[in-house]
Amino acid sequence: MSRLESAETAVLVAVGGFAGANLRYFLALFLPGLSGTLAANAAGSFLLGFVMYEAYHVGVLADRTRVVAATGFLSSFTTYSTFAVESLQSAPLVLAGNVAANYALGLLGVLVGRALARALGGDA
Repeated sequence: MSRLESAETAVLVAVGGFAGANLRYFLALFLPGLSGTLAANAAGSFLLGFVMYEAYHVGVLADRTRVVAATGFLSSFTTYSTFAVESLQSAPLVLAGNVAANYALGLLGVLVGRALARALGGDA
């Protein structure tokens, strides 16, 4: 990859990050607190699962597109740090349920994203 291509990719990752952060902000306006964070993390896990496994099973997305989507958009849309802070600010039972829900839905999201990529690639 040339220096120009690297610079272009960095700019595109920044644009993706801007878009992901803004979508996360607007989601928080409609779903504040734990539910918004859970929704962002579950949706982001599904999309990341699809984007990453799409390369193996479908191969339509260019490598640069995958980097922009995963490193730019999805890394700023999902929010581990907010999940951690909100969990620790919750009552013990809510904390336990929130941690379990985020990890369970996150893993399930990746599995469903992978299954979708496999199905689109004819590997189902």
